Amino acid sequence: MKRETVKLYDLNSKLRTFQARVLECVPEKDRFLVILDRTAFFPEGGGQPSDRGVLNFANVLDVQEKDGIVYHTSDRSFQPGEMVSGGIDWPRRFGLMQQHSGEHIVSGLAHRLFGLDNVGFHMSETSLTVDLNGELSAEDLALIERLANRAVWQNLAVKVSYPSAQELGRIPYRSKKELTGRVRIVEFPGYDICACCGTHVERTGEIGAVKMLSSQRYKGGTRLTMACGGQALRDYGERVNSVSAVSALLSAKPAEIEQSVERVLRENADLKRRLSALRTEIFRLKAGAIAPGCGNILIFDDDLTPDELRRFALILSERCFATAAVFSGDDSKGYRYAVSDPANDARPYAKELSAAFSGRGGGPKELVQGSVSGLQKEIKLFFEQRAFRCRET
Repeated sequence: MKRETVKLYDLNSKLRTFQARVLECVPEKDRFLVILDRTAFFPEGGGQPSDRGVLNFANVLDVQEKDGIVYHTSDRSFQPGEMVSGGIDWPRRFGLMQQHSGEHIVSGLAHRLFGLDNVGFHMSETSLTVDLNGELSAEDLALIERLANRAVWQNLAVKVSYPSAQELGRIPYRSKKELTGRVRIVEFPGYDICACCGTHVERTGEIGAVKMLSSQRYKGGTRLTMACGGQALRDYGERVNSVSAVSALLSAKPAEIEQSVERVLRENADLKRRLSALRTEIFRLKAGAIAPGCGNILIFDDDLTPDELRRFALILSERCFATAAVFSGDDSKGYRYAVSDPANDARPYAKELSAAFSGRGGGPKELVQGSVSGLQKEIKLFFEQRAFRCRET
């Protein structure tokens, strides 16, 4: 039976470099699985990604643990018995420690204040998500954020312990599953007590800041997206830059951006309504150039939206008292279409066009819409064979 790896990260979460002896090095595809007698590399677990770093001149790309043994994925091989120097990517690790510690405080507050459990979380390079098994209002989240940052400002000492089974029975700790054996308890005094294998800051002040970025309903509960420490600072900087850029574009003070954007949106909506009315008038003028009751008609027009295709087809079919087909697009990207008939069922056209031109479409019998891939001359031939006359606009 292999000896368990000595986990230096459990003893000192701020250990950045260490020396160890190689016990095994096993090739795996174009990589190598390296087992050391001890390591400061944290393996993926408890929602926290694994560390990255180096062993001598080799890159450590991933770290996993199985049955107490830590496996380091390396891009170079080592000889068993060889002594190596290891160094972890500290900025990355510290950022993960800030996130993980901030998550503990937020989850602990959600549990204490609202009786909700953390049922899952994920950490990335830019933010972390926390899934809670109940809904929280904007006011609830603002309260959690305010109290979480109070915990940061208090600069509390984070306590890590391995209580006996008897002691564990008296501790009201959070855990997603029933635990047995040696249990590692992480406590943020007054805010959270949780069974956790991850790495954390030594004092809450090292978290820097806790910021809620967004929330959404998720599987009957709430999914929070938040940032801590360096992440929160980067996010704040990005938002300030964005606000400054929008402020300059709108010639408005940052505090007045919301009202300015609302004004621009109203003006834009009004312009869209006016443009729509003008486009409809253009369609009527184009239709007016066609003799009433002229029969089935096919028209190609430029840069029409699906809504404009629909309106033009309806106007044309009323004018010609027959079926009107309108296409817009080009041979390279394909065409969108609308086919309308006030008296006959237009749905067969959608089915036939889809079969002939690898397209898709459908709709009620009065009007069908869709898209096709093909050449304009082939589409014209398709409709000429069905007694349609093609008109240029």
